[in-house]
Amino acid sequence: MNGRPVNLLAVAEDVFQNAGGLDGVLTQLNQSGLGHQVASWIGTGDNIPITADQIRAALSSEQLQGLASKLGIDISKVPELLAEHLPTAVDQASPNGTLPLSAS
Repeated sequence: MNGRPVNLLAVAEDVFQNAGGLDGVLTQLNQSGLGHQVASWIGTGDNIPITADQIRAALSSEQLQGLASKLGIDISKVPELLAEHLPTAVDQASPNGTLPLSAS
């Protein structure tokens, strides 16, 4: 069993704190036309995949650089890593079809 998606989610939450945390990032993805994918990750059905190009288009270079620094990888690898693991990580963080509420 690979714990990487959960670790990625924790790192993403930390890096994206200035964008509203995970909720903020999912909002960014929604606003980039990826709402159908995001809804599938949060919902209880199958997860619709996302591509590295979609991640690149939706997130800022500062966000991608922040993740690269936190994960200790090259920035060019971040979109692929997110595309591979973000759907599962969000799905695992929303087992009842909703994300836990962030403190605001």
